[in-house]
Amino acid sequence: MTDDFYCDEALSGRTPVQVVEETEHVLAFHHTRPFWPVHIVVVPKQHVPSLTDLGPFDEDIVWEVLRVVRRIAKQVEDEHGAARVLTNLGRYQDSKHLHFHVNSGEPRG
Repeated sequence: MTDDFYCDEALSGRTPVQVVEETEHVLAFHHTRPFWPVHIVVVPKQHVPSLTDLGPFDEDIVWEVLRVVRRIAKQVEDEHGAARVLTNLGRYQDSKHLHFHVNSGEPRG
């Protein structure tokens, strides 16, 4: 196993996920171990290392992911009154695959 949960588990089907939205190139799903009461992850379906390292891809993949992030964030904001959008880089990025967390509520203890 690599340090890419999304390719190894979620996108491969090894770990089942509850899909929120799916396009040809992007998957949004409920986090498998949520840190917030509402916790949705949005990832490209192909391996893109991070927001600052797109690997062989150009910025179009980021824009496509962000279009889905915007829709999910709007839905969460409408339903819960507030939303956060977060991505991690460097040592803060546990899974080395571009992903955004869309969340709402106080962190679970």
